Amino acid sequence: MKKLINEIKKNRVTIFEIIVILLISLFCYSISPKTLQNDTYYNISIGNYIMKNGIDMQDHYSWHEDLPYTYPHWLFDVITAFVYNLGGWYGIYIFVCIMCIILGISIYFVNENLTKSKIISFLITIGVLYVLQPYIAARAQLITFIIYMFVIFCIEKFLKNPKKIGYSISIIISSILIANLHVAVWPFLFILFLPFIGEWIISLLADFLIFKKYKILYFKLKLNFYKYKNNLKKIDLTNIKLQNIYNKNILIKQKRESTEPYKIKLQKNKNVKWLILLMLICAFTGLLTPTKFTPYTYLYKTLIGSTTKNINEHLPLTLIYDTPVLCILVILISLVTFTKIKITLSHLFMIAGLIYLMFSSKRQTTMLVLIGSFILNNMIIDAIKLYTSYEIKKLESKAMNIIGISILAILVILMSTHFQKQKRNNPIVDEKTYPVKASDWILKNLDINNIKLFNEYNYGSYLLFRGIPVFIDSRADLYAPEFNKKTDDDGKDIFMDFMNVSSINKYYGSIFEKYGITHVLLYKNSKISMLINKADSDKYNKIYTDKNFVIYEILKN
Repeated sequence: MKKLINEIKKNRVTIFEIIVILLISLFCYSISPKTLQNDTYYNISIGNYIMKNGIDMQDHYSWHEDLPYTYPHWLFDVITAFVYNLGGWYGIYIFVCIMCIILGISIYFVNENLTKSKIISFLITIGVLYVLQPYIAARAQLITFIIYMFVIFCIEKFLKNPKKIGYSISIIISSILIANLHVAVWPFLFILFLPFIGEWIISLLADFLIFKKYKILYFKLKLNFYKYKNNLKKIDLTNIKLQNIYNKNILIKQKRESTEPYKIKLQKNKNVKWLILLMLICAFTGLLTPTKFTPYTYLYKTLIGSTTKNINEHLPLTLIYDTPVLCILVILISLVTFTKIKITLSHLFMIAGLIYLMFSSKRQTTMLVLIGSFILNNMIIDAIKLYTSYEIKKLESKAMNIIGISILAILVILMSTHFQKQKRNNPIVDEKTYPVKASDWILKNLDINNIKLFNEYNYGSYLLFRGIPVFIDSRADLYAPEFNKKTDDDGKDIFMDFMNVSSINKYYGSIFEKYGITHVLLYKNSKISMLINKADSDKYNKIYTDKNFVIYEILKN
């Protein structure tokens, strides 16, 4: 028995990490959604098309003619289609669970490796996963979350030792993968470089301005002139003045680095110049994709268009409605403002930039939580060191006992059980959201190649998965004039026409006439459906209805 106890104590760290990985895996499984979201359906269809026909930069699923399509996440489409062909809907669900588990372990690994704290890294990992829960889905972002965690890890390690070529190669490979998996977030890779480059530039300016290097340059020029004139007296005098400046600058630098009131640590890392070179190499990896120049143009076209102003996840963050993010900001601001801990300028730039992006678009909350996790981790550890008498390793060593591990396990298991109960009875395909029965009826009773069906945004992807040509689906860029000049030339902004109709900003009848709509598929409780029933029933023939959807045929005058 004593031998067993001694063996457990000896391998306590290893046992703790095994338990941590199991608990993270359990929590990730519990928060992985069972019900599929709308993008998955077009991912499968497009992925299967690519595997059969390749990438032709054209749309094949809407009934609008000759729409160009950029295939912004073609590689993820192929992966999704492959998983679906292999395991069906449950295969997709299992795939999401596995990716979420890999993400959770990645967050823990990066935090633990960069901060050398195990328990705090574990707690932060659970917190990050909790905040990310709404964004865990069978979407390309789930894989790019994992990649970006390892990118920031590689950047931090590269700056310490650029000679280890594995870090630079990993960053380049990550850039290539993101450009093919999820082109919309590829430019974010370069945002991760900027805080370190910004700190380096400011450190150079600080050295030049604060230490008055222009004076040194001036006296060096005078010294060379006196040497040319062979004026030994002036040479000695100039050397003395030059040495005095050097000594004064050393004192200024020592005072700057040791002065207590400074909250920001300015680090001059000579390896940043190699990071700049690495960033330039990554900039060319956008060419290593079959979608031509899409990585360089996609985000810009998206930002100047109207889609980001009308899609919920792209809207600016309203902080009062997002309690977890509000708590994170309070903790960050409190640590920076009300404690004596210091933060490097690069990390301050990183946090500030990510907060700005988050307020610009609520989906960027994910990047603040992911990338900011290890910075927050560092700040918490610094606060513990500063305000307690404990060393972090000794503190964690005491906590890695049976009682400590049991408390952590019970808390995670209770949380996991709660989330698991919530999704237990959820269907894979939600018939309240997607027109499963209506699609069956359409395929049996209508000639899908000779009708023009109006449908709503949220379930368009399911229709095209069933082989029914659509008016619109969740590939918003496809239907916007920024990506499709043809519709702009025709005076048809498909995306905005749909938005105006669905919000009743425009009369639906005029839009139906504009596009030559013959049939309309709607949610039964939609505004358009209720208006048709009350005001325009003589113009529309209701040919199908179920609990959730209704189909109208537009009567000819």
